[in-house]
Amino acid sequence: MTSNLAGPAQTLMHAIEERTARIGVIGLGYVGLPLAVTAAKAGFPVTGFDVDASKMARLDAKESYIEAVSEADLATVTDQFSWTTDFANLADMDAILICVPTPLTRQREPDLSFVEKTAHTIAQHMTPGTLVALESTTWPGTTKEVLTPILESLGQKAGTDFFVGFSPEREDPGNATYRTKTIPKIVAGDGEDAGALMEALYDAIVETAVRVRDTATAEAVKITENIFRSVNIALVNELKIIYEAMDIDVWDVVAGAATKPFGYMPFYPGPGLGGHCIPIDPFYLTWRAREFEVPTRFIELAGEINTAMPHRVVDRLRAALDASTGRGLNGAKILLVGIAYKKNISDMRESPSMRLMQLIEEVGATVEFLDPHVPTLPPMREYGQYQSRAAFDPQDVAQAGFDAVLIATDHDAIDYAALLDLGCPVVDTRNAIAARGLPMTHVTKA
Repeated sequence: MTSNLAGPAQTLMHAIEERTARIGVIGLGYVGLPLAVTAAKAGFPVTGFDVDASKMARLDAKESYIEAVSEADLATVTDQFSWTTDFANLADMDAILICVPTPLTRQREPDLSFVEKTAHTIAQHMTPGTLVALESTTWPGTTKEVLTPILESLGQKAGTDFFVGFSPEREDPGNATYRTKTIPKIVAGDGEDAGALMEALYDAIVETAVRVRDTATAEAVKITENIFRSVNIALVNELKIIYEAMDIDVWDVVAGAATKPFGYMPFYPGPGLGGHCIPIDPFYLTWRAREFEVPTRFIELAGEINTAMPHRVVDRLRAALDASTGRGLNGAKILLVGIAYKKNISDMRESPSMRLMQLIEEVGATVEFLDPHVPTLPPMREYGQYQSRAAFDPQDVAQAGFDAVLIATDHDAIDYAALLDLGCPVVDTRNAIAARGLPMTHVTKA
């Protein structure tokens, strides 16, 4: 492999093969920290970069703030992994992996400000021969049209002085089977040398690196994966509404259909979309498609259905209260069970539970949340008013006088039988009660 390269590319390839290439990971969040630890475990010297000094303090104390990385994991890479808020140290890196957020604006358009700011910082400190890889999910063309021009802005030339690639993150928080090392990694580079370097680097970090033609293709792969999930979740959410009108339980339907060993893949309804990827990625592609005057009706319809689900859940909650007590939501006291976006984790990114809390409180109800994984609400871009709100103490639930319970996330650590013992209406968006074989008295599926 090395013989096909020359100059800086050959030098970097040799360092990758010898595991002496110094890797910098920018953004030590849900993607960056597991990636940094995985690269360090593979034998590379790794430096993590982040603007959040509180993360540095936690790492200094040998504490992990990400569930995918244990404190035992940190202990195994003590000699290989360091961290800093000083981005001048990027000058010492041979490969720089960008793992920063790519959210949406309030107008539901791509916000690449974190990527752009990071790229400008890299350009100021990058030395010749560096490989720069973007991991953040984005629209096809971002690497070549946004990242590379910024990196070239101070005079260095991509493909000659430095190399650029894209490898989309595929993290699945809470998945005990597939971790950073075992999830196949899509890789691509702008140019043959960059592609070869990307393949070699990631092949040394994870078990399987899958090289595709170019960075736009790699960007499209990630977008496609999440649009596939968004569309299918929207479909089953719509089927739920249809089958409810026919007095058919969609969970029973999906369970039956899932027995087919070919031609079907089960997806499950819920109170809305959560996580960083599925609620956001489709909007990146629809925004990009407008530039080419290509309609995205199917994708946009799925987005409309999924975005509307929290409103429908609140309607079901209101109806359950009306049927039970003859009162609506105004003045009611609601226990929201599960504030994280997914079961058995603490990840709050784009959690539909926050939208549910907001909608319920807007109509005059009081909301407390119960979540064994989230003791207090973290800072969030869209829900700053809820920062530091504490979870309700499970021991106080029985005496709190709740008018209704809304199950939004089905954590295993919740005592669902105790919730039923409250005797008030329970609205279950996750089939948590029936799945545990508990009585469905006072339970409404939503």
